[in-house]
Amino acid sequence: MGTGRKTIKHTIILLIILIALIIVAASIGAAKVNLKDTSLIIASFIPGVNHFINTARLDPRDIVIISQIRLPRIFLSIFVGIALASAGVIFQGLFRNPMADPFVIGVSAGAAFGATIGLVFITGVGLLGISTTTIFALLGALVTTFLVYSISSARGKVSVTTLLLSGIALSAMLSAMTSFIMIFRGHDLAKIIFWIMGGLTAASWYKFNIIAPMVVVLIIISGFYMRDLNIISLGDERAAQLGVQTERVKKILLIMASLIAALAVSISGIIGFVGLITPHILRLIVGPDHKILYPTSAVAGGIVLLMSDTLARTILMPREIPVGIITSIVGVPFFLYLLVKSKKQVF
Repeated sequence: MGTGRKTIKHTIILLIILIALIIVAASIGAAKVNLKDTSLIIASFIPGVNHFINTARLDPRDIVIISQIRLPRIFLSIFVGIALASAGVIFQGLFRNPMADPFVIGVSAGAAFGATIGLVFITGVGLLGISTTTIFALLGALVTTFLVYSISSARGKVSVTTLLLSGIALSAMLSAMTSFIMIFRGHDLAKIIFWIMGGLTAASWYKFNIIAPMVVVLIIISGFYMRDLNIISLGDERAAQLGVQTERVKKILLIMASLIAALAVSISGIIGFVGLITPHILRLIVGPDHKILYPTSAVAGGIVLLMSDTLARTILMPREIPVGIITSIVGVPFFLYLLVKSKKQVF
């Protein structure tokens, strides 16, 4: 089976699973809605299909709950998951290390520091109706990425090792600064911790409409470089021999992946392990070819985070758990399993 057909086959299967999960997730909550009514409500918002749906017999309250409360959160969680998994594939390919994730160069620490500044010192609505917390989180992630990139870049080349080490160093410093602020702003401690744990409680169609187009564009641009990423994974010298402009491709993919991860983190807070574990799972299913791995991991990332967020908001109803806790509880054992399984290669 050719690469294109294999990619389409696996992507269609994953999309079918995702659609089924969207319907199930939309029906679950404090106010339960049966699957049939949920399906009809969702279908009533699909152009071309809505003409065949009779919404007269549906409960108006159910329509509002699903369309204005649950679906924005569901779709936002899907796109955040898509963003984290896509960035994870790119970072693992660039670092040639299956243990790399979207936060390896300090994106999460920068976002956490920026969000802390926004939460503690500046409140209210920022640019275009987006909260200052989200704006400062995005700025923190982007500035940290720029600093890490600047430190690791020399004579037009980017050292992957220096990139990793500078990311670790800046992450440690920014985490310490965040902790320092938390100590002296005790009354703001709860909301800072809740943001850092990751969550989608403030989801809205407005936020989705802002993040989704940007994530889609960045992912599509990155997708054109998956063939080059396959070759770079063989080593820089080999890639150069095969005609790949390695430094140029590295720069483009680093910028794209960092922007994708920064957008996701600024909206959702720090949600770990989605970008680390999802590419691993798909690599076992579809193989290491990035032309197949990249799109399938993106869809699978949406599935993973949607499932995690559904658990987070329903498992202890009416209380809600930050989704970052769920992904860590599930992700850490799986990560340790992968680490033990691959320790011969790692060490």
